[in-house]
Amino acid sequence: MTDPLDKINAVLPGRWDVDALRAGAGVTLVFAVPFFVFAALLDSDSNGTNTLLFFGFVLGFTLGAGCAAWVQRAGAPFSHGIVTASGTFLVVQAILILVALLRGSTINWLSIFFTLTFVAFAGLMGGILGNRLQRRGFVPSQRRSR
Repeated sequence: MTDPLDKINAVLPGRWDVDALRAGAGVTLVFAVPFFVFAALLDSDSNGTNTLLFFGFVLGFTLGAGCAAWVQRAGAPFSHGIVTASGTFLVVQAILILVALLRGSTINWLSIFFTLTFVAFAGLMGGILGNRLQRRGFVPSQRRSR
C-alpha cells in the first residue's frame, strides 16, 4: 500500500522530501556526529587534533547534506542540503546543551552559532554536490530501472 503523502509530494512541487531529509540526517549522524561528540569529550588543547576533528565533522555534514540533495525528488537540492545539515546539527546540539545544563557546565553560545554557520555552509556544499550528481545522471539505487 502506498503512503498518501507520496502523492501529495509528487503533486505539489517545492515540498520537502521527508525521505531524503531522513536519509541525509542518517548519513550525517553516522559520519559527522561522532567527530563532534569525540571533540566535545576529548576537550583537547592540541590544535592539530582539534583541526582534524573539525574537518572530519564538516566533511561528515557535507556528505550527509549531499546525500539528501542527491536523493530528493522535490527539485530543491540546495534547500535539502542546508536543512539536513543545519537541522541535524541543531538537534544534536540541543541534546548536548541539555546535558551541559544538567551537569552545571557553561555554554558557549557564540561557538554554537559560529559552528552552525560552518554547518550551513557544509550543507550548501553538499547541496551543490548532490545537484551535480543528479544533473550528470547518477541515480540512487532505489530509483534505477530493473
